[in-house]
Amino acid sequence: MAKSKNTLVADKLNVEAVRKDFPILQTEVRGKPLVYLDNGATAQKPEVVIRAIDAYYREYNANVHRGVHYLSDKGTRAYEATRTIAQRFLNAEHEHEVIFTKGTTDAINLVANTYGVRYVKEGDEILISGMEHHSNIVPWHLVAERTGAVVKAIPVTDSGELDLDGFRSLLSERTKLVALVHVSNTLGTINPVETIIAEAHALGVPVLLDGAQATPHMKVDVQALDVDFYTFSAHKVFGPTGVGILYGKEKWLNAMPPYQGGGDMIDRVTLERTTYNDLPHKFEAGTPNIVGVIAMGRAFEYAEQVGYDLIAAHEADLLEYATERLAELPAVRIIGTAEDKASVISFVVNGAHPSDIGTLLDMDGIAIRTGHHCTQPLMDRFAIPATARASFAMYNTRAEVDAFILSLQKAMKMFE
Repeated sequence: MAKSKNTLVADKLNVEAVRKDFPILQTEVRGKPLVYLDNGATAQKPEVVIRAIDAYYREYNANVHRGVHYLSDKGTRAYEATRTIAQRFLNAEHEHEVIFTKGTTDAINLVANTYGVRYVKEGDEILISGMEHHSNIVPWHLVAERTGAVVKAIPVTDSGELDLDGFRSLLSERTKLVALVHVSNTLGTINPVETIIAEAHALGVPVLLDGAQATPHMKVDVQALDVDFYTFSAHKVFGPTGVGILYGKEKWLNAMPPYQGGGDMIDRVTLERTTYNDLPHKFEAGTPNIVGVIAMGRAFEYAEQVGYDLIAAHEADLLEYATERLAELPAVRIIGTAEDKASVISFVVNGAHPSDIGTLLDMDGIAIRTGHHCTQPLMDRFAIPATARASFAMYNTRAEVDAFILSLQKAMKMFE
């Protein structure tokens, strides 16, 4: 898709034009402009996504796949159009390799409860990492409890990178799956997934990537990665909450049993037995989040129209600038200094709890995240209870970074 002319200024992102597409960015908090730096938790929504949600309920609300009337047909076509968009968005080989889910967590649980049930047995090993989000840890613990398998974790270095030698020492003929985050939601580390996938495949081991933090910031090509499963959520890619994508290679999706039973995932039902629908519907039981899927498609198109090359360059500049500004503050320690990072900075302030920092920044309209970010094992690795986290998106600016630093300096004086 061609880039929108109003987003280009000499091959750089026209941030002010982009910001006008996001109504919430005009918000004031206690009389001060909102500075939204919590994009790692959820991104804001452009007008085109908001309009798509409104239009569905106003103009063609109906269930999909089940009706022959005008509204149902229009809704079904709009719904399935997102599958085509998502196929292009990920460069999947087939549309039916795109499964609509409730989000990343749901997608990982789907794989855990299908692939895990069919292929993981007692004594087998599932390999994760020490920087995983809980949603890519807990489902595998549940599989291990049910099957007698063992979950092992790739170590994390002091700089917040994966220890590849540690990975190689753990990978073995007992490994049945590698489940790994593409980009760390806490550290911003971009993992060397191409290397990990290639080495896992050399032993015949499939790989699942949690792409929740990757897809907002970089172009993902599942065929180039040769990844077996890829999961992410729409709401982090400027779309609605409660909807997301599981990409799976056709051979695995065909071999895996259904995840849930109900409408749409069936071929034929009698009182004695059920036969199942073809892909992708085998994994999409019940009435789906129709409006969410439709709006998700608009969000993907919007990001593509702006252009991932421009998004990545702009966010890299913000990350570098914010890192430099934070490094000027001696009481601040950045957690995660990997060489290859996306636009996330986690930090701690000497003598201050992160939640207190977040509360004080909120008084100035600065929205950041505080806590363990659903990565408690990672907090244990760095011997800290929590961090403050600033995460950037394409609509953030250097001026907002300056406002963040100024507010942080003011907050820090209260702890001197």
